Amino acid sequence: MTKVLISCGEASGDMYAAALTSELVRLDPGAQVFGLGGDRMTAAGARLIGHYHGLSVTGLVEALAVLPRALAMYRRLVDAMRRDRPDVLVAVDFPDFNFRLASAGRRLGLPVVYYVGPQVWAWRRGRLRTLKRFVDRMLVIFPFEEAVYRDAGIPVEFVGHPLVDLAEAKTPRATLLAECGLKLAAPTVALLPGSRPNEVEQLLPILVEAARMIVAGVPEAQFIIARAPNLDESLFSPLAHWRGPRRPAVIEARTDDVLSAVDVVATASGTATIQAAIHGRPMVIIYRVSPLTYAIGRRFVQGDTYGMVNLVAGEPVVPELIQERCTPGAIAEEIVGYLTDPERTQRTQASLRSVQARLGGSGASLRAAQAVLEVAHTGRNGCDRGGTRPA
Repeated sequence: MTKVLISCGEASGDMYAAALTSELVRLDPGAQVFGLGGDRMTAAGARLIGHYHGLSVTGLVEALAVLPRALAMYRRLVDAMRRDRPDVLVAVDFPDFNFRLASAGRRLGLPVVYYVGPQVWAWRRGRLRTLKRFVDRMLVIFPFEEAVYRDAGIPVEFVGHPLVDLAEAKTPRATLLAECGLKLAAPTVALLPGSRPNEVEQLLPILVEAARMIVAGVPEAQFIIARAPNLDESLFSPLAHWRGPRRPAVIEARTDDVLSAVDVVATASGTATIQAAIHGRPMVIIYRVSPLTYAIGRRFVQGDTYGMVNLVAGEPVVPELIQERCTPGAIAEEIVGYLTDPERTQRTQASLRSVQARLGGSGASLRAAQAVLEVAHTGRNGCDRGGTRPA
């Protein structure tokens, strides 16, 4: 019986961890999967020690607010590692938390797999030295990452992007638009303010104002907000101040349905940009954090590109509006440009197809599960990993 402890701390990680859990249980029906995650991981058959709700924020300064909860969750998971002795610890993204947890797992003699590597190629490259001390295998989801980790001496495997399989709409476009009370023939814009509370707090007011400006340029435009799960209702209060026809519809926990139904997307930087690319939707990538966080973080960033779509493409194929450039007017200008320029839309869609081709084929979650079980069984059979495992 294989015991796997998984730690993920946000909505995208929960999605990947759930798919991984499903494959682990399918490959090893007796496997016990437990740890930190969310509703999707539970539905896939894992036992939660803690829920990620309230742990996930963006920004160095913003993280201070959740530090007490994060420390309590860390202690709970370390206690579980001591008590239940998993055969492998799988850290899924969420580096500020998982680095500390994985280091603790290593000290306890547990094999460590890191799935969905931190963006060391974009900022804080010095974290490679830390990863090398505790990671038995990196499982990366972007092809260009493999060389970065291999050159640092870290065992690495490119498994492909799990969204190739997971980014699938379950509701037909006509059905979703009817459900939202929207017109089938009208140009439709998706607004994705992010999955973390501080993202939504920063970005939703900007997106709502941008929507008003878009209507001024394209009067028939209509909007759907893709709302991530486990967000407080108060974060969506800017919608109460909507003035004019066709108030944006809000759809929760169905991002792929929304992306499949719309013509163009305004999205927070992150996993949703890859989802939009897989659906072939032109997009504008937006982001804004507190000025202090940006000033501190900017010192550690390599390059001027943030959006995953552009990083995978190796060139800017969709616009990015970051920090002071993230304004309602700039967002509206880009969205109206897509809606009124079919040639631009077609060029962008062609570029997005090339992005899709670089994400690897189907079966990423299966390949990740196979690697996790291989590391778990090797560790259990006594391979020296720099720690001791009690009999």
